[in-house]
Amino acid sequence: MSPALPGRLRTGIRVLADPAPCLAPMAALLRSLVGASEKAAGIAQLCRQEEALFQLLVAEKTGPDRNKKFVQDFKTLADVLIQEVIKHDVGKEFPELCGHICGEESNHFQNSLGETLVVQVCATQQDTAGLLARVLDQNQAAAELLAAAVHQEVLLQDPALARLALAVPPESVAVWIDPIDSTNQYIRGQAGVAPVDGICPSGLRSALVLIGVYDRSSGEPVLGVINEPFFQEDPTTHRWQGRYHWGVAYQGTSLCSLSRPLLQPAACVVLSSSETPVVQQALRPLYGERLRFASGAGYKMLCVILGLADAYVLSEGSTFKWDSCAPHAILRALGGGMVDLAAALQAWRAGQRGALPELTYHQPVEGVMGAERWANRGGLVAFVHRQHLEEVLSMLADAGL
Repeated sequence: MSPALPGRLRTGIRVLADPAPCLAPMAALLRSLVGASEKAAGIAQLCRQEEALFQLLVAEKTGPDRNKKFVQDFKTLADVLIQEVIKHDVGKEFPELCGHICGEESNHFQNSLGETLVVQVCATQQDTAGLLARVLDQNQAAAELLAAAVHQEVLLQDPALARLALAVPPESVAVWIDPIDSTNQYIRGQAGVAPVDGICPSGLRSALVLIGVYDRSSGEPVLGVINEPFFQEDPTTHRWQGRYHWGVAYQGTSLCSLSRPLLQPAACVVLSSSETPVVQQALRPLYGERLRFASGAGYKMLCVILGLADAYVLSEGSTFKWDSCAPHAILRALGGGMVDLAAALQAWRAGQRGALPELTYHQPVEGVMGAERWANRGGLVAFVHRQHLEEVLSMLADAGL
């Protein structure tokens, strides 16, 4: 019998705008991605809850796939498995997307014997277990546990999600996956980090599954799913419970599982702990001491989505398309967005006060190799309310940035 995946919570579903009568391919894709995110979250929880198993799952990234931001940057088998599960499950249901589902991780994994293996979902649970046993140095028990989670069917009990009808042809879109955003925090596994004004500075809360969908022609984000595998720990069973959020912004239709955050009387901005002192100082006249710091790009974007922060400002090019695509789509569904900071500042200084250049997801950076091809090199500002974006740009422009 397959083991039950760890306990789940889910958000309430609220439709922000009534869609016009239309076909349902995008609704089916949304349900597929939410289901895949739930299975992915279960795998992440499983690996984190079995400490002896988790210690087997770490390999250091090297070469062009290494994130320059960290002294040590790790990928885990959980990362790779989650990515391949999403690609397999969604690609099986939507063959039009095969070759257009991409993620952060290479699916090549090296075991302790130096053997490089291609991690993938095989035709049967037994075959997947056999492959994982080779990755895990013949740890058959661990391999079978993971394979059972990979092949387990996830049934969504979400009537409101099932009733949605959206018309976005799958053949016109592509998918970015970040299987476990904030991998370093996931590896460290700190569970009891106290939040500051609702924002956790570090810890497992910042480890998210991000699945974003973008238009292949324009590069605009149109659909996003954020899954929080480590939203809360059950005090009785000590098992993790998660929740998910989704949003759609396509051709004038905006739908979201969340309500738009209200304007708060006390302004707050969330930053990376490595944000430059110059930027921090430039923002202090606007935010005072309400500069909050957190790990994980996706988590900081989620803080804006949930209304815990008015904006997320990042001046460095240390995030990637797989980090921002899903949150960006949800921000757009809530009436906000995510701009390229460098390009937006240039336009602001030139007197442009209309539409400002937002991030797009379909074109790599020219002349670079590896992960940097997909970096958001100009930095970014994530926001829900336009006035927060304008205030940030005004302050940074006045500071000469």
